[in-house]
Amino acid sequence: MVSEIQKIGFSILFILNIRWWMMKIIRKEKIKENISVLSKGIYAGIMIGIGGTIYLSVSNQVVGAILFAIGLLTICVYKMNLYTGMIGYILENKLGYLKTLIFTLLGNFIGTLITAYLVLNTRIASIGIRAKEISMIKINDSYLSVFILAIFCGILMYIAVNNFKKREDSIIKYLSIFICVVVFILCGFEHCIANMYYISLAKAWSSKSAISMVFMIFGNSFGAIIMSLFNNKIKTNV
Repeated sequence: MVSEIQKIGFSILFILNIRWWMMKIIRKEKIKENISVLSKGIYAGIMIGIGGTIYLSVSNQVVGAILFAIGLLTICVYKMNLYTGMIGYILENKLGYLKTLIFTLLGNFIGTLITAYLVLNTRIASIGIRAKEISMIKINDSYLSVFILAIFCGILMYIAVNNFKKREDSIIKYLSIFICVVVFILCGFEHCIANMYYISLAKAWSSKSAISMVFMIFGNSFGAIIMSLFNNKIKTNV
């Protein structure tokens, strides 16, 4: 009788021990996954920062807008994580995708901060003057205006990224990135990650700029989501 109880006890302890090790492995895998998402977000933030640097460095706004698109193109080709390119797919994914988006947004912010800090320590640091001019226009704008302009940008970002993902025609998928980026820049639409870079480069972070940034993030998110819903409705009706 005692030996049977001991066997049961050992079995329970063995099961609990396995469960403990499994949970430990799962936690490690989740940490690795979170670090991977964050890293891809940082890389994407750096690329947007490089795109912003190009835009600020040229006098011709159209040329600058075209060259800025190199940032988004690199992100799409190398499968980096950009918040504005991912938020449109939130309704198609499980709840865990929300955590991915949060880590991506954090990574994007860190990436823009890193790029801004590095640029400010180079001979081209003077572009920070133009960054400040651009940032002040955005910061001093009304929250409603910022939100609406961010919605339009979110729509364009979804179109650009979705075309790159889903289109087999290489010309259309690459062209859509350049056209959408050029349009949102020339129209003055608000891209939250690009603006993170401009504000960081301008050293213009404040409570007001932070609140404006929140409206930009929500606007980009709303625009991408409604475009995603429209796209899914079209596919359903076809």
